[in-house]
Amino acid sequence: MHSFSELSNQFESYFNTRHFPVQPETLYDPAQYILELGGKRIRPVSVLMGNELFEEISQDAWPVATAIELFHNFTLVHDDIMDKAPLRRGVATVHTRYGESTALLAGDVMLVTVYDYLNRISSPAAQFMVQVFNKTAKAVCEGQQLDMDFEKREQVSLLEYEHMITLKTSVLLAASLKLGAILGGAGEGNQNHLYEFGKYLGIAFQVQDDYLDAFGDPEKFGKQVGGDILANKKTFLMIHAMESGSPAALKELKNLLQTQADDKVEKVLQIFRDCKVDQWAKQLKDKYFQTALQHLEDTAVLSVRKKPLMELAAYLISRDK
Repeated sequence: MHSFSELSNQFESYFNTRHFPVQPETLYDPAQYILELGGKRIRPVSVLMGNELFEEISQDAWPVATAIELFHNFTLVHDDIMDKAPLRRGVATVHTRYGESTALLAGDVMLVTVYDYLNRISSPAAQFMVQVFNKTAKAVCEGQQLDMDFEKREQVSLLEYEHMITLKTSVLLAASLKLGAILGGAGEGNQNHLYEFGKYLGIAFQVQDDYLDAFGDPEKFGKQVGGDILANKKTFLMIHAMESGSPAALKELKNLLQTQADDKVEKVLQIFRDCKVDQWAKQLKDKYFQTALQHLEDTAVLSVRKKPLMELAAYLISRDK
């Protein structure tokens, strides 16, 4: 069994090549550009880990992992356009550097290239795996649309937000693990447990992310604290404050959301503390995390084989940034 960092290094060596033709360079260089910005590669490595949980890593796992990473980066290119984001991983986003029209096309060609890699699967389960991938890809698009819809709404329920996060961020991690499990010869029950492990781990990760944006140490977190508050984002914390705050707190919160005062973040954080949102968020993260671990526990393989996935889960949830 390999650790996440060992498999990450192996995947990086495999992935670190040009995935597109040379010409026309005005299309393919922007597509390659985002791949060279790095990233944690959590999703593709999860394919390898899901495979190795049950069996030695299949040759098919590498093109599947590559397809997953290409798809993830395709979503980032298009998300950055929608969010009008100038930076990604500290450098100019594709549309900022190359223009929106080229960025759209670069994303499109990345998505087509995903299927070039999926077509390399030699496993008898290839058709089923493409079905799993397609269902996941549609869900990610649905999640992104819901996220944009929520920006126009004054109120979003906790259940609605959880559903959106599940689609937008969790299902790709869940499907990565499941695709690896299929290659490892896992039965349907084990495939589903590993999928649920990834899904709930992804939600716990998002709760942690929302929490750190509000209450994290900016030096450790690597981002401006309160960025979500300044952007009026509906996060787990904001939704809970709106659902649990007193009428006076709710009124103040709504007023603050309509301003960009210098002390906006400070005042919103005080309302969060008054509503005990910080404590609640930690408990919610733990609930999702424990649900994820229970699904890993219920996966019918020797406990020693689960150790790398346990370490990955702990890393994702205990991180400061």
